[in-house]
Amino acid sequence: SGTQLVTSSGDTTVRVWDLSRRSCILTLQGHSRAARDCCWHCSGDFVASASMDSTSKIWDVHSERCRHTLCGHEGSVNSIEFLPFSSTVLTSSADKTLSLWDSRT
Repeated sequence: SGTQLVTSSGDTTVRVWDLSRRSCILTLQGHSRAARDCCWHCSGDFVASASMDSTSKIWDVHSERCRHTLCGHEGSVNSIEFLPFSSTVLTSSADKTLSLWDSRT
């Protein structure tokens, strides 16, 4: 809707901010090392995060829970992006690989 922002942090969290309230409305915790990147799904229902712990996570912002943890990279996951109008997620890693994931499984 354009009223919320998602950020990743070195403190391992991913936060959802309400821009009109100018405050954090949700803190997602589950990574064991710094969260390097995050992005919204076009539906606004999900957030994806990438971490130095070699995992990525798919978060349901309504239930405030991790739906899936994506494991397979051998190094820090440095970036993550949902492909437009899709459930496919692209990650890039310090292990010099790119991976495509189906965020539903």
